Amino acid sequence: MIPDPTAASRATVQNKNSHDEANSARAVNQSENESGNENRQKSVPQRRRKRPQEGSENVKRKRVKASCSSVGGAGGSRRKRRHVEAVTLFEVLTMGRSAMQSVIGDWIEAYGTDRDSSLLDLISFFIQCCGCKGVVSAEMCQSKEDSEVMSKMVEELDEVAGVQYKKFLAFPWILTVTWPMDTDSVDYPLIQPGPYGRWFHSEFCDFVSVLVARCQQSVIFDSYLMNTLISLLTELSDSYVRAFRHTCTLAAVKLLSSLAATALSLSVGIENSQKLYQVQKTKTMRQRSPPQQRRIQRKITELREKRAEIESMMDVIFKGIFLKRYRDVLPEIRSICMEELGLWMKVYSSAFLNDSYLKYMGWMMHDKVPDVRLKCVLGLQGLYGDPPLLPKLDLFTTRFKDRMISMTLDKDNEVAVQTMKLLLLISKTSDDALGPEDYKQLLQFVYSSQRPLAAAAGELLFARLLNTEAPASDTQGEMNEEEAHERQTSARLRALLLFHQESELHKHVVYLVDSLWDCGGALLKDWPTLASILLQDPSSHSPGLTRADQVVLVEILVASVRQASQGPALAGRSGAKKVMSAREKKIQIDDCTKLTGHLLVVLPKLLSKFSGSCDTVASLMKIPQYFLPDCPEADNTQAASGLMAEMGAAIDRHSGPALLEAAARTYLSLCGGEASWCSVARAARDSLVRRWVDHLTALLGDSLQGESPRFSADEEKTAEILATLKKLRAFHNCHDLLEWNLFGLLSPLLSAESGAGGAPPEVLLEVLQCLSYCMLWSLNTSGGTLTSREKAVSQRLQLHLFCERGNHRLSHSDHSVQQQAFLGVCDVLTAHSYQLQVWDPSSFGPLLYTPSPKLQRALLTFVCAHVFVVQDCDGQSAGEM
Repeated sequence: MIPDPTAASRATVQNKNSHDEANSARAVNQSENESGNENRQKSVPQRRRKRPQEGSENVKRKRVKASCSSVGGAGGSRRKRRHVEAVTLFEVLTMGRSAMQSVIGDWIEAYGTDRDSSLLDLISFFIQCCGCKGVVSAEMCQSKEDSEVMSKMVEELDEVAGVQYKKFLAFPWILTVTWPMDTDSVDYPLIQPGPYGRWFHSEFCDFVSVLVARCQQSVIFDSYLMNTLISLLTELSDSYVRAFRHTCTLAAVKLLSSLAATALSLSVGIENSQKLYQVQKTKTMRQRSPPQQRRIQRKITELREKRAEIESMMDVIFKGIFLKRYRDVLPEIRSICMEELGLWMKVYSSAFLNDSYLKYMGWMMHDKVPDVRLKCVLGLQGLYGDPPLLPKLDLFTTRFKDRMISMTLDKDNEVAVQTMKLLLLISKTSDDALGPEDYKQLLQFVYSSQRPLAAAAGELLFARLLNTEAPASDTQGEMNEEEAHERQTSARLRALLLFHQESELHKHVVYLVDSLWDCGGALLKDWPTLASILLQDPSSHSPGLTRADQVVLVEILVASVRQASQGPALAGRSGAKKVMSAREKKIQIDDCTKLTGHLLVVLPKLLSKFSGSCDTVASLMKIPQYFLPDCPEADNTQAASGLMAEMGAAIDRHSGPALLEAAARTYLSLCGGEASWCSVARAARDSLVRRWVDHLTALLGDSLQGESPRFSADEEKTAEILATLKKLRAFHNCHDLLEWNLFGLLSPLLSAESGAGGAPPEVLLEVLQCLSYCMLWSLNTSGGTLTSREKAVSQRLQLHLFCERGNHRLSHSDHSVQQQAFLGVCDVLTAHSYQLQVWDPSSFGPLLYTPSPKLQRALLTFVCAHVFVVQDCDGQSAGEM
């Protein structure tokens, strides 16, 4: 509360206007630390009041005695009730909806006794809700046609007095609101940060709706309350002060929403009364009751008059407030207007759902603020989701379809997602609203980097292409339920394969599966049918899949298994849930149990059928990584043995890097744990490694000859050595193979002469990687294996030998060999440094090694020559950075 302006200045203004503006005056002080004096005193003594503390506006006031003599008008009538707490309308916001109902009921009773005082209470409430801590003065006005009175409605600053004021007409009142110039107009309840702002917004809107609901049977039609209230909100919503404009625009549109609900209830009453009237007319002359017919007819007439009056109020609010504020400079006000416009068109479609109102929604979809565009889209979703309203939206769809499609590319992710959902609704309700080119553009969003948008596009894809019935067949009547289901699934999968084939923007199946997972999970998790389609051979009635289709279907199978096991977390795609609920975890476990039980048996057959394709086998080999070890099927050692046999055969046949990496990771997954298949997997892995080591030992024994080893293998043997090295390198990356002493087997290849007498560069690359893995595994397990001095010395000699021979290869003629030698030495030295930090004191002793000065200089030279350089346009080194 601020001090009133000086008595002299107020007296001057009031005396000047008294003879031509009003015949009586009431001065109302609005204060947040007083109770019971809302615009009720005829005169206001000038005194200084304390400013309320921040955030204390809504603190409930203390009880006051019923005998308080300063209370008048409506306040006095309320305080005649015992056990009723004395509160203002503003304070009732803090007391919940039930208390709001009671206090508004009391206010309506007081309004019937003294409507002027009660109306001033309501005016004071709205001004308080604007955060105004100033002074409100009210004067009576007899006529709003007086041009001299209207010319004095101003909103100005008084720099001399240090105040700003707004004088406006809320007939029959001339109100003057005065507040200090230094008041921060941005700090008002509606935009307070945190829970308070959201709470106030909700309670304020509830107050308006409860007020209209309680008044709709009585005072709302007295041509006084609503006229004054609409006039007040119209004037304040047109203020340059943000707090007034924002708060009163919200109040006005919420008032219109409540009036629309009232008009709808009146329309329902009219419809019911007309049905009763028709029933009376269909009766015979003897059964008819003319008095009852006349009563029904009078009721219909009365309801129609009330509805017309309500519609007139809505029209005044729309034209006087909405049309001025829907393009307001403040985006919050524009958002409010668009949100409520969508509600009006849905709730009271007979009056608002036409092109005259829909055009505002279409125009504001071009707003520069995302929240405004979002409110437009959400409002349209409510309209398109209501089938009876669709015929009235045809012209709007035709006119603004291109804009809605373009909004799927909106920079705001939420706007793009909700627009895609809106277009999904349109596609479901109208087959010809979107054309083939529109669908082609929209369906490509299944590859979007934003998962919510991709999932919405996936739902559109599923509804448009995949959720279709299989074509009719001559033998359809003879098929059982299982065959019919497989036929239906096959038709949907063919549609999905065709879409993937026609999609030229993206080829990653895993993103397509993720996009379809929420809506088409039942199709993608039908692993028995997927495997059956892959295993079936072409026949006369079923042409089968092409080779390319089979490859894509295998990728879909693998991607669906990964999705069921790990969830939607994908590299390059954001927006997925990071924490699963208990229900989602249970579904995940159930899915993993199902896929493990089925694919453990079927996967060997798939590996056998596609054994000739390295890429397809590499994809299939990833599936066991997602098996659930704790499921009952884990005890099926016979199926596990069959799977190990097929995997071993595939590894013997192919040596592609993708296949070897998938195989190594799969064996790592199957060998860990205590499941029954783990022992089978370990035995199969050890058998493979032992066979490779024996084969490589024989090959190298024939290829390294003489005291100074020279690599003398021919082209065929070199290819065999290289293939075996690749397999050992891939497995040593994931598995500890120290027991086969690969370091002793392969280190002679690094000591062989370079040039004509040395191993080829591709062999050296594999050897360097294998030896670095040997050293890394040795350092990783040294804490538990170094139990004697001899073992520590042996490991130190291996470390020294690897670093020195790596140093020798830093000067190799092939750059890839130099780079791999540098990386291997650096990795091993880094691991050695970490091993010293985490050494267990209870072990034998730390392994100490210091690189020689020669090795340090060689590493520094390599860094200077190949790392810290810039390339000019011709690819030549232009100098050090």
